[in-house]
Amino acid sequence: MRIAFLTAPEGVEQVELTEPRQAAADAGHEPVLVSTSPGRVQAFDHLDKADTFPVQEVVGETSADSFGGLVLPGGVANPDFLRMDDKAVAFVRDFFEQGRPVAAICHAPWTLIEADVVRGRVLTSWPSLRTDLRNAGATWVDEQVKVCDHGAGKLVTSRKPDDLKAFCETYLEVFGAAA
Repeated sequence: MRIAFLTAPEGVEQVELTEPRQAAADAGHEPVLVSTSPGRVQAFDHLDKADTFPVQEVVGETSADSFGGLVLPGGVANPDFLRMDDKAVAFVRDFFEQGRPVAAICHAPWTLIEADVVRGRVLTSWPSLRTDLRNAGATWVDEQVKVCDHGAGKLVTSRKPDDLKAFCETYLEVFGAAA
């Protein structure tokens, strides 16, 4: 299965990109780094610049149709940039409209809020998003990983880098069942 990993050109939390991508590759999937512009994305280790990664496909030039699922890594800046990009928001919304599985960790649900896909869903995130999610019609829970299958498709969410092992195991299980 081809799995899109959507990031902004700058601000993705490196470990929240690299560990889920490696887990997908180890499970025999094809992880594809998608961004809002070509070139490379600049990852961060919290607030410090880390590595860069080559963009494989660009939002607006690709579509949800060509992927079996979507992973949204966190970092504070990454989802903040994505939610301001209409093409990125539409790309995310398309996965839900097509009933394809989506996984989001840490601050990534900000992009889900902008795509208007959290209403009626139960999810988790970095704790500072709790009020934003509730205001958008979601139910927020403080759990390591949460799977919600309300509405079209399944949504896997997780809180933070410490939850990555459970996040990766769960999203791969959900994506595999959807294939």
